Amino acid sequence: MPITNYKDKLNDLLLQTAKQNASDLHLAVGRRPTIRVDSVLIPLAQESILTKDEAEGLVLALLSEEQKKTFLTEKQLDFSFNYEDKARFRVNTYYQRGFMAAALRLIPAQIRTIEELNLPPLLHDFVKLNQGFILVVGPAGHGKSTTLAALLDEVNHTRNDHIITVEDPIEYVFSQDRCIVSQREVGSDTLSFHDALRAVLRQDPDVMMIGEMRDPETISTAMTAAETGHLVFSTLHTNSASQTIDRVIDSFPPNQQGQIISQLASTLVAIVSERLIPRLGGGRIPAAEIMLVNPAIRNLIRERKIYQIDLVIETSIQEGMISLNRSLVNLVKRKEISLEEAETYSLNPAELRILLERT
Repeated sequence: MPITNYKDKLNDLLLQTAKQNASDLHLAVGRRPTIRVDSVLIPLAQESILTKDEAEGLVLALLSEEQKKTFLTEKQLDFSFNYEDKARFRVNTYYQRGFMAAALRLIPAQIRTIEELNLPPLLHDFVKLNQGFILVVGPAGHGKSTTLAALLDEVNHTRNDHIITVEDPIEYVFSQDRCIVSQREVGSDTLSFHDALRAVLRQDPDVMMIGEMRDPETISTAMTAAETGHLVFSTLHTNSASQTIDRVIDSFPPNQQGQIISQLASTLVAIVSERLIPRLGGGRIPAAEIMLVNPAIRNLIRERKIYQIDLVIETSIQEGMISLNRSLVNLVKRKEISLEEAETYSLNPAELRILLERT
């Protein structure tokens, strides 16, 4: 049956997404509206295949008049969308083969705690720090934003500080408790990421969260803030702690890398690399590599012997560090995930099998 009221149909699809505990909703011509549940895409069988006009109608129903102008000019747009205060979505509208399409990520209304997310208890220690640079990394859709929200919300409930976030768009919305929480969205609260970052140190922050390390200027601002007595959280799309350090350094031209290496060695506190693994019995559970920056790792960063960091992580279990493979092995041993899934998400399956045989 053709869609006659796009607002009502959109609301119905958003409600279905939330009710089925899906992480994403996709709207595209030639396909039924499709949700993602536990990493698997599932077409909504009761919905009809979207025509060009229907996809366009649903996409435009998401947008304000000002957003429509931007989208039609730039051909893509990132923004957040509230559905009647019942659910919040991070949205990207775009064109594909000349047709409008959209990907919507469901942002849970309730910010979950470190325990509720099954994250290592060690992460509580990060919340107590007064300064330093902490990165949460991993592929897209593997829980980085959710982990950062848990950390910041714990700061919000346990400290008397000013938290500033710079996001594009704002994802989790914090209810201010003991902290002042200033959330700045690119486009509506500031003209650009760079404008917001240039001004942020004049806004008296104690804790900063930068949505994503997009470019050298962002990285440089984050490290300068950490150097000058602030606690800074951010994310990167990298696969491991060692790869993250290489990526940060390689973001800068050779003549600036010496200074960046020095700053990184002095400000970096920890890198958490996450994967969300399909759980036996349904749902997903995180596996996490944790690198804590001790004197040995600081020296390796300064000497640019990044390739040796994995060995330090593997041999520093007593300090709280854990490799991704060891985290995966622990989940397999606890019968939380299958060996096949562990091997799929491991960066070194041969080493994973050796660890399993030894434990």
